[in-house]
Amino acid sequence: MRFFLVNKLQRVEIRSGCLSSKRRETMRAGVFGLLPLLVAACMPSEEAVRMEMATTFGDDLAFLEQFDDVVVLSSDDGQALVAVSPSMQGRVLTSSASGPDGMSFGWINREAIASGERQEHINVFGGEDRFWLGPEGGQYSIFFAAGDPFDLDHWYVPSGIDWDPWEVTERDADRVAMTHAMELTNWTGTEFRLRIDREVRLLRPEVADGHLGLVPDVDMVAFESVNTITNTGDSAWTHEGGLLSIWILSMYNPSPTTTIVIPYVQGSEEELGQIVNDAYFGTVPPDRLMVTDRAIFFKGDGEYRAKLGLSKARSQPTFGSYDSAGKALTLVQYSMPQGAADYVNSMWEIQSEPYAGDVINSYNDGPPAPGVKPLGPFYELETSSPAAALSPGESLTHVHRTFHLQGPEGDLDSVATATFGLHLTEIEAVFSSREQQ
Repeated sequence: MRFFLVNKLQRVEIRSGCLSSKRRETMRAGVFGLLPLLVAACMPSEEAVRMEMATTFGDDLAFLEQFDDVVVLSSDDGQALVAVSPSMQGRVLTSSASGPDGMSFGWINREAIASGERQEHINVFGGEDRFWLGPEGGQYSIFFAAGDPFDLDHWYVPSGIDWDPWEVTERDADRVAMTHAMELTNWTGTEFRLRIDREVRLLRPEVADGHLGLVPDVDMVAFESVNTITNTGDSAWTHEGGLLSIWILSMYNPSPTTTIVIPYVQGSEEELGQIVNDAYFGTVPPDRLMVTDRAIFFKGDGEYRAKLGLSKARSQPTFGSYDSAGKALTLVQYSMPQGAADYVNSMWEIQSEPYAGDVINSYNDGPPAPGVKPLGPFYELETSSPAAALSPGESLTHVHRTFHLQGPEGDLDSVATATFGLHLTEIEAVFSSREQQ
């Protein structure tokens, strides 16, 4: 007999037929948290049991609809699907490129959603496009109360971007618009009043082609969130009092074969500064992070907690990831206004340069300490707007765009070379060659 520890997002398929269909369905549904599952191996072959890190979109939607009024955006043919939750801060929970039976790309925390219980510091619902505000750390942080130390015990996500429901203002088959008003006070004591307006829209293939160049005939879901903050207070937001930024975080299901790919602006460190900041949770080991003269490569396996970031001087407008086993290519694009120089710094410390922060971030989840359960696991691709120095009534908008493509490697390769400047075989070889050394 073999024993398997099954994650809440894993699906077990018994190919041998030695379990009844009712028993198989029971095993697929309602498994929340990390639960031990005993599976009797009635076939000697490894093919008897297949572990999958993600459910289908239909599986996830059926689960979500038990607890939430989900808005599903759909293409005309029903193949491109996007699930949005206004009650969970307007986040895109997940999407599919090939209908209800297609892969569910977004990581969803079923345990947190099913519990209905509000957590003190953060409610980790998941979702592959969720709205946050920066900065997280430093003297202008909105995650720490005035004068508190920058540690996990004193870190709290503001309710408006963590728990509060948002109001739906418009809704069509392929788009939904939402709004939310909130008040904040940063670590320095500066008060903010603001309104958030957010629209999530599915992109038609011809629009996606325009953003990526010619896309081959593969399964694809493409969507964008258009995010606007407006100063609704009586005072201007100033550098001296601290500024906010729009911060979009995308949480995806990890796999041992997922590599995050971040092309960067080349040039000397004397001219452009360091290529990558990997000091958030300690230096990332070389078997998980590789920097070449063409791109930054980072493991998205959900097995080791690490984070990295790129400055404005180093950031390119497109980055993403590739899952070689699932033949899934994910691309992220975002708005980066010309001339914008100030980006908020989220390092957990009093900062000498509070407006020299990152534009792009990537996070790989894992145990924060030996024997401690990870948040997910998941991996993230994140983008930020410039710092918002807004007078009363003024607004700032940030666009975050997501593309998931699935198909034969040869068809996806043309997209990878056009966006990353790399062949998929080169991406696959990065860490496999390291492991063989």
